[in-house]
Amino acid sequence: MVIDSTRAYRPLWVCFRVLAPTFFGARSRAVYVYIVLMHLLVTIMFPLHLLLGLLLPATPAELFKNLTMTITCVGCSLKHIIQIWHLPNMMEIEALLVQLDDCVQNGEEHRYYQNTLQSQVHRITRCIYISFVIIYVLYVPGVILALSTEPRELLYVAWLPFNWRRNGLSYGLAFGYQFLSVLAECMQGLTNDIFTPLTLCYVGGHIHLFAIRISHLGFHQMPEIPTNQQLRSCFEDYRLLLRIYQLTRETISPVQLIQVVFCGANLCIVIFYVIFFVRDTVSLMYNAMLFAVVCLQLFPSCYFASVVAEEAQRLPYAIFSSNWYEQSHQHQRNVLIFIQMTLRLAKQPMMAGGLIELNLNTFFSTVKMAYSLFAVVARVKIN
Repeated sequence: MVIDSTRAYRPLWVCFRVLAPTFFGARSRAVYVYIVLMHLLVTIMFPLHLLLGLLLPATPAELFKNLTMTITCVGCSLKHIIQIWHLPNMMEIEALLVQLDDCVQNGEEHRYYQNTLQSQVHRITRCIYISFVIIYVLYVPGVILALSTEPRELLYVAWLPFNWRRNGLSYGLAFGYQFLSVLAECMQGLTNDIFTPLTLCYVGGHIHLFAIRISHLGFHQMPEIPTNQQLRSCFEDYRLLLRIYQLTRETISPVQLIQVVFCGANLCIVIFYVIFFVRDTVSLMYNAMLFAVVCLQLFPSCYFASVVAEEAQRLPYAIFSSNWYEQSHQHQRNVLIFIQMTLRLAKQPMMAGGLIELNLNTFFSTVKMAYSLFAVVARVKIN
């Protein structure tokens, strides 16, 4: 059986090779021009032109529709900039996963990796990919409607430095800019939404695999490998786990703070928009799917952060479950030190920006905030 935790990251690296080719060795002048134009026009200017568009005259329905897209794009661009900054950390995390894969030994570990860890990875990646496909399939009718409307309309009310209503060429440039920017933001959003839950899933899985390995220590004696040497090997495996844990914590922290804040704001705006302004079935379906996608952006990260915390808390018990009591005093002393080291790991949960502990309670608090707004608005509307 092939153990390869990096396979699920390959679509992300394809996206990053499009979004940041210079990091992967491309150094031609054309590539530098492409990088500057793409990040200037898409990462910076697209959210900015949507933000300025909120100041233009618009109907309340257009305003809330644009506000949802603006918050999404601003959050996506901020997360993308942070991820580009942390690309070296992300590459090191992948390299550490390769080393941790080599540590997987017995049949029980192989079965857990195949039946549990890989199943979780496939499930979450499929859900996120399918959600992106559905939201952009539902996005197509909006594009067609905007193109067929008279007088001409853009996808979103936004400020542009030229009069896009002047002629067909100006309108085509403005419409094409918004359409292509949304597609580029989709690629950025995909890297944002996949990396954190995928990495947390693998970190939690490898902590569990390590717990299986250490709990068997001393029960199956191998004359060619003394128990002390096996324990030393476990120390080395734990060093890798500790490094990937700290790297993951550092890399996802600012991204998840933006995720929590902007997802909460988006959920509130979507609910408010649906209650007051949505009157047709297509818009209702689109906003219902958008609500589900926003939840899907946040839920996997919170869920797998809870899994990582739970696995880290179980690690001292797994060490204590090994056959330490029949070993030498030196071995018992080393096991005691090992347990104390792992207790420190359980006291360092995954955080969002160093302010909010990332777990399922964070997700439910965000959804409760949106529900509270719904309850208040619904009561006001009835009265």
